[in-house]
Amino acid sequence: MKPIKKALIFFTCLFVQIVFAQYTDVINSNRPGVSKSAFSVGTNVAQVEVGPYIVNEEHTPLKYEVSGFGVDFTARYGLLFEELELNIEGTYQNDTFTDNRSTISYEDKRSNFKQLTVGAKYLVYDPYKLKDGEEEEKPNLYSYHANHSFKWKSLIPAVAVYAGANFDTKNNPYTGPGIEGFSPKIMVASQNNFSGGWVLVTNLLMDRIGTDYSEFQYIITLTHSFNPQWVIFAETQGIKSDFYADNLFRFGGGYLWSKDFQLDTALTFNSKDTPSVFGVNFGMSYRFDFHVDKETDNGNSRKDADKRKPKKKKGKNKRENDFDDDGSL
Repeated sequence: MKPIKKALIFFTCLFVQIVFAQYTDVINSNRPGVSKSAFSVGTNVAQVEVGPYIVNEEHTPLKYEVSGFGVDFTARYGLLFEELELNIEGTYQNDTFTDNRSTISYEDKRSNFKQLTVGAKYLVYDPYKLKDGEEEEKPNLYSYHANHSFKWKSLIPAVAVYAGANFDTKNNPYTGPGIEGFSPKIMVASQNNFSGGWVLVTNLLMDRIGTDYSEFQYIITLTHSFNPQWVIFAETQGIKSDFYADNLFRFGGGYLWSKDFQLDTALTFNSKDTPSVFGVNFGMSYRFDFHVDKETDNGNSRKDADKRKPKKKKGKNKRENDFDDDGSL
């Protein structure tokens, strides 16, 4: 495939994702990173996101070490409305806690869910949604600068709200003392889609509300796609509670294997020794796409209506008909 044809297809796909906001022709994963997008997966779309990881922690003042592995997972489903998504997410860890305060080290093998939450997310504001009578802004096929220039309206983010419930088992080594059963979790997520493949996602959340160790977090993620398959990201996560506080940093990337399958990897670390944290994870996201376009006024789906459109005849001038019906030049 010619480079120009690749570029045109990429810009067209990017434009489709921005206009329809929710359902996209390619998978819309929260990975890589741990922040949550403001947009849902789309109605009748089921998606699984899984990431096994290894972790190593060392607390210098308290003289203990933690080494082990775990897996974080998310199942997402778009229900009833394009803006609504139901999800279940969790992190399960298995590690060895080594206490080095005495001459003889003490080891404790631990395993449990660090997090297990069921919730729902709803997009309350979408700046990319077309208003009645408003026409789609088509990409400029002849100007690289026009497609990559800064647009002031991109400063207005899409905004979603989230509400969920955590479930913590009794005597969980990864939660504060006395925390067990159900506790609420709420979040506000915003997303800015800038030109040139840059996306900024911000999450502000309160976790385990009402317990003795309620927690506030912020997550800021910046991603950049420099071609249709590859994306890189940088992320910072702040955690504040009486049980645990930290500032984590992540760097990594993802690869779009197919329109329904994505692979990713990331490094996680911090800048302190209470404890120091270093982690490596490898993840994947897969979607089961049962999405059906909304019906038009005559009872047909948008896809069916498009099939019935008469095919254009090629003009003598190349610019009279840039794309065939299949999108090729």
